Amino acid sequence: MNRLSRETRAMILSQLVEGSSVRSIERVTGVHRDSIIRLLVEAGQTAKQLMDSQMMNLHCQFVQVDEIWSYVGKKQKQCTDEEKRAGELGDQYVFVAIDSETKLVPVFSVGKRTGDNAYTFMRELKMRIANRFQLSTDAFVPYFDCVDEVFHDNIDYGQIIKQYKEDGKAEKRYSPAQIIRVEITPMIGSPKRSRISTSHIERQNLTMRMQMRRFTRLTNGFSKKLHNLECAVALHFYHYNFMRIHQTLRVTPAMEAKVTNRIWDWNDLLDFSSQRIAA
Repeated sequence: MNRLSRETRAMILSQLVEGSSVRSIERVTGVHRDSIIRLLVEAGQTAKQLMDSQMMNLHCQFVQVDEIWSYVGKKQKQCTDEEKRAGELGDQYVFVAIDSETKLVPVFSVGKRTGDNAYTFMRELKMRIANRFQLSTDAFVPYFDCVDEVFHDNIDYGQIIKQYKEDGKAEKRYSPAQIIRVEITPMIGSPKRSRISTSHIERQNLTMRMQMRRFTRLTNGFSKKLHNLECAVALHFYHYNFMRIHQTLRVTPAMEAKVTNRIWDWNDLLDFSSQRIAA
């Protein structure tokens, strides 16, 4: 992989974050798929470290949290009892937080949809944001206890619960179920009822499915290793936060959030990677 020119690496990374599969990139560039995967892993690890260094002391007012489903290796129902205990194969979720005003994603985490992972995610969210803010989530059961234990009363927290119409043909349908009732419930502090919402984070979930081949439904481009999935997600959010101009904001989310004052490119990531390896 070190033999690849910087231009080739930048081109491969651009195609990865635009939703191309590894094999399609192999056909277009002539670079072997194993080299593409190695570049993805190295760039993803670097992207995670770089964002960890930048996403500190943030000032956010309205944060929305949700999880998006994916899987590694095989569907959960195909896993043996031993594979389920190991925890790498089968269903995996990406916990994501978004600032609904700046559209910045300050924190994300990949893992099983458990109370422990939700608690770890909330702790990291608290570490990133310096001020009191309003948090919105869905009704995933562990959220309330996690938010209460991590933030105590130093947060304004509300849940939005959507009830869908039951449909016996749900497994054969690809369009969303019809929403028949929405319940908005303040949970902690004094959240503004009109700002209790998960609309922006649900739209971010769509962006993830569109931009990462591993999240496309009914595909053979799913992750074969959990670490590869983690690196792909980190690379996606580096591109989303620092490189991609938001159509509404006309700047990147990181610029809108005052994390940086310029649009970044792949050279920033590759330079940081070179410095990390040299160190």
